[in-house]
Amino acid sequence: MTNREREQATLNFKRPEGRGTVAETFYPWVLTTDRFKEEGMPAKIADGAKDITNNIVGNKANQTEKYLAVEWGEGVMEYEKYLGFDPVRRIHFVLPFRRFEEKIVEETAEHIIKQDIYGRQVIKNTGSDLELDYKPVIETQEDWDRLKEHAEKELEEYFTDELIEAAYGPLVEGHERGDYSIRLNIEGFFWVPRELMGIEAHMFAFYDEPELMHDINEYILKIYQTKLLKVIDLVRPDVVYLMEDLSGKNGPMVSPECFDEFVGAYYKRLIPLLKEHGVGNVFVDTDGDFARLIPNFMAAGVDGFLPMDVNAGMDIVAVRKQFPTLKFIGSFNKLEIAKGPEAIDREFERILPVIRGGGYIPGSDHQVAPSTSLENYKYYISKLKEVMEQAGADIQ
Repeated sequence: MTNREREQATLNFKRPEGRGTVAETFYPWVLTTDRFKEEGMPAKIADGAKDITNNIVGNKANQTEKYLAVEWGEGVMEYEKYLGFDPVRRIHFVLPFRRFEEKIVEETAEHIIKQDIYGRQVIKNTGSDLELDYKPVIETQEDWDRLKEHAEKELEEYFTDELIEAAYGPLVEGHERGDYSIRLNIEGFFWVPRELMGIEAHMFAFYDEPELMHDINEYILKIYQTKLLKVIDLVRPDVVYLMEDLSGKNGPMVSPECFDEFVGAYYKRLIPLLKEHGVGNVFVDTDGDFARLIPNFMAAGVDGFLPMDVNAGMDIVAVRKQFPTLKFIGSFNKLEIAKGPEAIDREFERILPVIRGGGYIPGSDHQVAPSTSLENYKYYISKLKEVMEQAGADIQ
């Protein structure tokens, strides 16, 4: 059984040969890899595991791949293989209006205003280390129209068939052999408008500017239906996950009705296309307690979720009982890993019924925290391998 076949069997409610997939939910946090390096991990391995999602602002080393982000995943896979995980090749596809030149917009004796890589402006007052939001990427329909014009130029320059082939094509041979699975992450239809408008303005826009919200999401969908599908046709990812942080500890930030209109409606047009073009499973990456929206996500075609945030109240055992066909990646309380072997063993006991039921790759319920020692993390991985011998054991 190849690594790719093992992952497919693990997620698709089958009994894998020997054991289920041993993989991590996300690429690592730089503060954690810095600690691991101090505790004996080779610097080449630790430094090669780049976090291009959370450690990109102001970090030129993590900005080298503008839109077709592929090479960074090689270092993450080597890091994970060093630790004993099964190979997962992580790749990213960035929308053509989500990267900008970082620059100083204004500098006075009182403050500095900077534009970050996402196009937002932040202000830092003299004598303070705190950067505050100053101006979002868009505030009006006219701002969005100008941003679309910019995006069209970026599409012409950076998203040609030749550049897509050059970026993603080298992964095809190893993937077809089954050397590794491919996990592709993209930004979702709640995530992107929030990033463009800012949190508060985005919340008001559902009611005050629905036409603008739909215009943004129609444009995102158009890019995914055209340029992203070229990537999908080439590499046929085993998992595509949409980043959609739309909940807090007290529940979702949108009602089921708002979700259906502004998010779910676009999933229903995108997910069938992804499946038709060879994607194995479509997941949603969302933190917080989103339980109220699970039926809406499923009705829109979503196969499963990651990371299943334990400390926000997401109980994977209870959710599986209510939704027996739902698939998961994650849901191991990251804080328990830092506490050591006894706590790790107890956490595995908690999630074991879901492991035995199949359709589940256990992993940290977000990036492993820097409070975790390398020794405890290695114990967690060794225990994970042992427990995954029971993956799918209860499947009839």
